[in-house]
Amino acid sequence: MKTVSHVAIKRVAVLGAGVMGAQIAAHAINAKVAAILFELPAKEGPRNGSVAAAVERLKKLSPAPFMDPADAVYLDTGNYDDDLEQLRSCDLVIEAIAERADWKADLYRKVAPFIAPHAILATNTSGLSLAGLAESLPPELRARFCGVHFFNPPRYMPLVELIATPLTKPELLDGLEAFLTTVMGKSVVRALDTPTFIANRVGTFGLLATMAEAERFGLTFDVVDDLMGKRLGRPKSAIFRTADVVGLDTFAHVVRTMHDTLAQDPFHARYALPGTVAQLLDKGALGQKSGAGFYKKVGKDIRQLDPKTGDYVASGAEASKPVAAILKLPDPAERLRQLRASDDPQARFLWATFRDSFHYAAVHLADIATSARDVDLAMRWGYGWSQGPFELWQAAGWEVVAGFIKADIDAGEALSSAPLPDWVFGSKVKSAGGVYGAAGSYSPKGDAFVGRSSLPVYQRQLFQASLFGETLPSPETAGKTLHEDAAVRLWSLDGDVLIASLKTKLRVLSSGVAEGLARAVREAEQNFAALVIWSPGEPFSAGADLKGMMPLFMSGGADAIEREQKTLQDALLALRYAKVPTLAAVSGLALGGGCELALACARRVAHVESYMGLVEVGVGLIPGAGGLLFGARQAAEERALAPDVPLFAFVKKYFLNAAMANVSKSAVEALRMGYLQPGDSIVFNAQELLGAALQVGKGMAQSGYRPPLPPRGFPVLGRTGIATICGQLVNFREGGSISEHDFHLGKTLATVLCGGDVDAGSLVDEAWILALERKHFKALLMHPKTQERIAGMLQTGKPVRN
Repeated sequence: MKTVSHVAIKRVAVLGAGVMGAQIAAHAINAKVAAILFELPAKEGPRNGSVAAAVERLKKLSPAPFMDPADAVYLDTGNYDDDLEQLRSCDLVIEAIAERADWKADLYRKVAPFIAPHAILATNTSGLSLAGLAESLPPELRARFCGVHFFNPPRYMPLVELIATPLTKPELLDGLEAFLTTVMGKSVVRALDTPTFIANRVGTFGLLATMAEAERFGLTFDVVDDLMGKRLGRPKSAIFRTADVVGLDTFAHVVRTMHDTLAQDPFHARYALPGTVAQLLDKGALGQKSGAGFYKKVGKDIRQLDPKTGDYVASGAEASKPVAAILKLPDPAERLRQLRASDDPQARFLWATFRDSFHYAAVHLADIATSARDVDLAMRWGYGWSQGPFELWQAAGWEVVAGFIKADIDAGEALSSAPLPDWVFGSKVKSAGGVYGAAGSYSPKGDAFVGRSSLPVYQRQLFQASLFGETLPSPETAGKTLHEDAAVRLWSLDGDVLIASLKTKLRVLSSGVAEGLARAVREAEQNFAALVIWSPGEPFSAGADLKGMMPLFMSGGADAIEREQKTLQDALLALRYAKVPTLAAVSGLALGGGCELALACARRVAHVESYMGLVEVGVGLIPGAGGLLFGARQAAEERALAPDVPLFAFVKKYFLNAAMANVSKSAVEALRMGYLQPGDSIVFNAQELLGAALQVGKGMAQSGYRPPLPPRGFPVLGRTGIATICGQLVNFREGGSISEHDFHLGKTLATVLCGGDVDAGSLVDEAWILALERKHFKALLMHPKTQERIAGMLQTGKPVRN
């Protein structure tokens, strides 16, 4: 194992309170790292007025930079004239001012005397030369200087490009990579010190190439975005909408940087602003930030620019049916072959964009990255592609596609006459079938395949992000399988902890899942120290299987659903009272039944971007697998710790969460909502989630875990609580804020949470509340308005308001 010097980063300073700098500082606070944000002193008013205003802007941004806006109070502020002494207590200083090398150099000279002897200085440049910037630093600081390029928005975008200079101490860079990975939750790629580094170099060229090919084949912006979004496994915003979101001025800056710094590049002629972009910039149409760009919202309609007239016209056109059919073909080789052979302009356009990206990535691999892996991961993590250019090329057949590209270059069809590098046809790549193989990823430097990083931080990631052609362990097949069917896989990596992985689409809870969970509890109690519920990727679970429920309802009615509901309730109750610790490893959506599944476990280990909530009212139902039992029981337990506070105050929180279908916007908010508990763990890097859950489970077992005893009885609000809640609901109904069916749902939620038709203060047990869940769930299933909501959700995927 490769060793690394310990780098303790307890306090971070961010220089520059612009869009990126302020959000980087906010994310440090999210990660519970002390941070101070610097800006120029204000010209009027308080000296820190400018930086204070930047912090206030953070609270209003969407998507939210802070996981809890109240945490903004922990972000310290300062200015460059009065507060530089505070830099001495910082372990990491991130400069994030405007992309002007002279401005950065001036700032470095000013702050250098105040940077602690052990601290790292990093620049968040998006493409300036690190070696050039380092020249303005005193010699003793150059060894502690590097580039750390966050992607916008820093909280949500995984990628951070880490760039060294020839003088950067390797051990400091290794320590910074560990900090960024585990503490900040980032996915790190080491980039070479070249203009715009990896992701923006390949991504910006891709945008330019796509715009050029769209004009060549006469395609409108909406058609291009439909072709190159979700159909290709890329973000829905695709090309032109992405440019609008990023900002056409920002896009233009990156293009000009490439044009000015890459004069010898064989694709240099393509580093020019498309005429349409130049025209939009001249008019001040910068994209989303100015209200108009390639697209413009007019009322409720999204219109697109007509480049010929300059007017905004209707949009919404989609891919042609033949091309859409080609893109659905399961074999990537056949997809590319048919696109290239087709006469359809859309198909020819798509082939051209694939060819351009393959061609460009191959020509520049040796210049911008250590191996093909770095390019593909950078495009996945920085641009949201499901596959990078090299892995898609390899999946489609390396030699055949290379031949296609060469033929297009020879015929003058490509965007550059630069030939493919010799390594593309070399014996090592040819024998591996591409740039990925058992030995790792191909690196032109040394003409060799290189393995994954050996840094200790990656020992925490049991299953690293895998690329097509690599031979990394797969979570679908790793370990020893004890049972597997269409719904679940029960398996173990070490023989100590049993893992239950849901296999249903979106990990919905079906009868098969309920049976699998019950089986998992029995197996874990007999042969394992703990049970972890974890599935590769996201979501954790999107809830009950509504689509699977409908045939059962049609054939057996509500009684058949009630029997299935009882089975699921029993399975989740078994998780709570299992003899071994049960843990839910939550990442992404945990909605409805998925939230109930997580709540049933003894502990939860959640990725920080976990979105939890009981959302059943959206389909006209109530939580029916113990979610309301959790709220009623938890409210009673919380009240027992604060006996002077009325029980209603605790019940109200759980009622509002369910009645308003509130979903946490992070694991931090889920903790505040009560869906996570103080003893639960929050992990910032999703790749570390399973490993963390296994360790927590083992620790609980080794500490002598005992399940809670089922309560003999806990107090409920009864009729008094129901009446109080309904009195408030009446006001909303009369005011038109909720419909009659919303009122009925709210009353039903109140009835179950308050324990039904009993006196206030009555003691009930878990079976009583679960029976109420089943009774009222069944009644709602028979309600015409609920049936309308379920049908609407199945047809459109959106809640129906009736």
